[in-house]
Amino acid sequence: MSESQRIRRQQTLREAEGYLDLITVFGDRWPCHPDHRDKLAERVLSMLGKIEMQPGAEAQVLMLQGQALRAMQRYVEAAAKFNTAAALDDSHVPSRLALGWCYKRCRRLDLAIQALEEAMEIAPHTAIIHYNLACYWSLAGNAKIALIYLAQAIEMQPKYRDLVGKERDFDNVRQNPNFLALTSVIV
Repeated sequence: MSESQRIRRQQTLREAEGYLDLITVFGDRWPCHPDHRDKLAERVLSMLGKIEMQPGAEAQVLMLQGQALRAMQRYVEAAAKFNTAAALDDSHVPSRLALGWCYKRCRRLDLAIQALEEAMEIAPHTAIIHYNLACYWSLAGNAKIALIYLAQAIEMQPKYRDLVGKERDFDNVRQNPNFLALTSVIV
């Protein structure tokens, strides 16, 4: 690959990341209208489809493609991209987090948990992995394991205690005495 091709490739990747940022940056407060979101995500996919895949860099392209598909709520297709990215780079935690996120929305909690268990082997001290596993185990109906992971997430990063009140994934365990004790703040 020539230097100019390498530079153009990097520009294309940055441009794709920029479009994805436009879709997600204000997502919680002001979500992008689905028509606009889908147009931007399709543009990302189109741009990335023109990139020549280079050994060692495929995972980055696959991650961006997966993020575009996830933005369009095409979770099965996104999961396939994230799964391939994870297979190409077995130490890449974000691909496994994204994979779990998609599997949850495909109602495949078993696969979501598996993806995060794999992420846990790579980065056992990453609080978001523990928190998401707590969510998934709660949805799966296993309060004991969910609360173990939630306790670990809160111990690593106390900010997660503030999130559980609005997190619907914990509705299955919300009345559990151990959940109440874990999420209560003692003043």
